[in-house]
Amino acid sequence: MLDLIVRNARIDGHKELVDISCRNGRIVEVGPALQAQADATVDAKGYLVTPPFVDSHFHMDATLSMGMPRLNSSGTLLEGIRIWGELKPDLTAQGLKERALKLVSWAVAKGNLAIRTHVDTTDPSLMAVDVLLEVREEMRDYVDIQLVAFPQDGVLRCKDGIALLKRALDKGVDVVGGIPHFERTMDEGRRSVELLCEIAAERGLMVDMHCDESDDPHSRHIESLTYQTQRLGLQGRVAGSHLTSMHSMDNYYVSKLLPLMAEAQMHCVCNPLVNMNLQGRHDTYPKRRGLMRVPELLAMGINVSLGHDDVMDPWYPMGTHDMLEVAHMGAHALHMTGVEQQNTLFDAVTTHGARTLNLKDYGLAPGCNADMVIVQAASKMEALRLHPARLFVIRRGAVISTTPEVQATVTMNGSTQRVDFR
Repeated sequence: MLDLIVRNARIDGHKELVDISCRNGRIVEVGPALQAQADATVDAKGYLVTPPFVDSHFHMDATLSMGMPRLNSSGTLLEGIRIWGELKPDLTAQGLKERALKLVSWAVAKGNLAIRTHVDTTDPSLMAVDVLLEVREEMRDYVDIQLVAFPQDGVLRCKDGIALLKRALDKGVDVVGGIPHFERTMDEGRRSVELLCEIAAERGLMVDMHCDESDDPHSRHIESLTYQTQRLGLQGRVAGSHLTSMHSMDNYYVSKLLPLMAEAQMHCVCNPLVNMNLQGRHDTYPKRRGLMRVPELLAMGINVSLGHDDVMDPWYPMGTHDMLEVAHMGAHALHMTGVEQQNTLFDAVTTHGARTLNLKDYGLAPGCNADMVIVQAASKMEALRLHPARLFVIRRGAVISTTPEVQATVTMNGSTQRVDFR
């Protein structure tokens, strides 16, 4: 007897509807009209079934803290950092955990079953680290959480920054992070990249570094990160997040940089919602969009995934942790509304994200974890356009979230009719 069968599913790579059978938390078989019985059956009704959405870049320790202790009146990155510095002394473990758990419930409802979240390691108490380690453990049956040791104030700029980051890793944080463009000088930024990559190499860990999150075309820490990746043999284990200075770099320099990144098997994480909000703030007109060059990176064979980055915190006052909203913004801001480009952006919040996080057994093939989302849409493009309901969210072969099908009725000229946005 199977645990679950999802029937009448529309999935990539199959021209006809298929059934997906699951046992012991794994996918057993995928094919049309499977002759099998299960303890539970879900009818996908011809809607799109996808592997779970993946948020490749988030800040769970700050989430849902908007207005604490004040609002970001300028809307800028630097004011957000100042507000976070004002807030940190007043953070409590209970409040931080409550907000993180609430965000996780939002994530699950939106079908986001993997989140890479950066956690500030410049607080000497490492309270946020301890709290998010608890959240990771308590929520492991529902969502995969990867923690990045993130020295928000700069690992060299902060007193005991290196020691604090190592303590966080000793506690069980998964990934080494950094913020070289926030160090006091460009040279200090380069030095921080070198030190942090050496720590990752010594410990056999992945790296995910906030890199060049500015409009400065001369902020080129991604070059340093790429070099250290090659020098230390970290190929395929390193991600550069944000990379917004790439938007303003000289084309000749970029033509040299991208092949080096491809050679180092870099992962890149773009955050369209937040970077569209924060970048270009010093411009008059025209205003720069301030996003990494996603189409060009993809053309070089570089893996690009997308992150939500923030939800209702000092840097971004909006959001519901919907990764389709992130991809939708990307389609517009990156000029990626072509058919294959939209499909690729859907992949950037699913399979590409799984690659960035190095998730094991991810997908809809037999043997993969029985994790999937049934979306009220018939295709990736339709899902990107509609941001539709996640009708069923399934984790290890069990339904953990449901949302009713969305239907609207309109009364006009005395008659009532159903409106179908499909």
